Amino acid sequence: MAAKLRKFLLRYYPPGIILQYERDGVMKQKPIDLLDLTPDVDVEVLLSQIIRQEPLISENRRPALRQLIHRLIDKMMEQQHHSFTLFKVLRAHILPLTNCAFNKSGDRFITGSYDRTCKVWNTFTGEEIFTLEGHKNVVYAIAFNNPYGDKIVTGSFDKTCKLWDAYTGQLYYTLKGHQTEIVCLSFNPQSTIIATGSMDNTAKLWDVETGQERATLLGHRAEIVSLGFNTGGDLIVTGSFDHDSRLWDVRTGQCVHVLSGHRGEVSSTQFNYAGTLVVSGSIDCTSRLWDVRSGRCLSVKQGHTDEVLDVSFDAAGSKFVSASADGTARLYHTLTGVCQHTLVGHEGEISKVAFNPQGTRLITASSDKTCRLWDCETGDCLQVLEGHTDEIFSCAFNYEGDFIITGSKDNTCRIWKALTASSQPGVPGGHGVRPTTAFSYND
Repeated sequence: MAAKLRKFLLRYYPPGIILQYERDGVMKQKPIDLLDLTPDVDVEVLLSQIIRQEPLISENRRPALRQLIHRLIDKMMEQQHHSFTLFKVLRAHILPLTNCAFNKSGDRFITGSYDRTCKVWNTFTGEEIFTLEGHKNVVYAIAFNNPYGDKIVTGSFDKTCKLWDAYTGQLYYTLKGHQTEIVCLSFNPQSTIIATGSMDNTAKLWDVETGQERATLLGHRAEIVSLGFNTGGDLIVTGSFDHDSRLWDVRTGQCVHVLSGHRGEVSSTQFNYAGTLVVSGSIDCTSRLWDVRSGRCLSVKQGHTDEVLDVSFDAAGSKFVSASADGTARLYHTLTGVCQHTLVGHEGEISKVAFNPQGTRLITASSDKTCRLWDCETGDCLQVLEGHTDEIFSCAFNYEGDFIITGSKDNTCRIWKALTASSQPGVPGGHGVRPTTAFSYND
């Protein structure tokens, strides 16, 4: 039976339109990625291209599709946040924090700690919703199953991982099998698989539905400190202290490519949104770009004078950044490989870096007790977020880019809120309304 288009959904970051369609009575989704969309695009040419390439979309859908693309462009044209104000200080745990993470809508976030718990917080009130207790050692790695946000996974130095209901705090499963500490983890984007990386040199894949182990990824010769899925969820990248990163087939658990070339421990790895590239950062002071299909190294980025501690692509994958113990971050254009800006200003190492969803702003968390907000276009530092009394090791934007959380060794988590146009002097008629992130058009 032919597929029937039922609904358009809008995806703002990275720009795209999701087609909801029905085939044989089953609802399915298919994305049209518009990663290169810019405000000056010829909309009619783009529409013709989409209609020509996508069998689900007929010419009579052009008006609806046009409206959606204009919505995406309007979103890009929105005024960007130039400054943030301290919204809440949370004395989160008695013992040091290890990590913090937002859910997709940004109304909740989680903190892990040396006190063996993970706490779930309400972003807007700063109140603790509940505490996830049960681990017998440090809770080190934590994550929501975004975009859904109904599950939380916690990885601990007690060698186990626990899967929780994000709304009730109920424990679903304890995932046992690693020989030593779990230091990194991730849900696949489909929320069907959890990957865990450990000091035992292995990564494991677990079934979210049953809590059963699906595969052990064997091959690294030292601890795995970084891992992540591609957007499709069929590949996973792991980064290890053995100087290599590896690409694995999620279905079979087999290693597809060894990304070999760094001369020191790999600290951080990430896929771009399209799943065509991987970026890796290393203690050897370089970052590298890799071709996923061939496993070849496409370029080596030098310029840092000390260890690279974190790397990240922006949402669309058009740029990436490396953060270093030398106190600087370097911002690159993915396609040309040009270093567009060196972000200078911190007085201590930068251990974490994050783009806002729009790819227009960058935050860097440093041991100098500050987090800096940077303009990606100009490379200027727009603001220094001050107030923490010890090093900051964690920073994140929410999905809209109007909230930031920072986690510090001072045992506090700080929530920073964007000053909306209305609250900035000399800007008339601003508003603080948070726009919706999806629209649907029924037949």
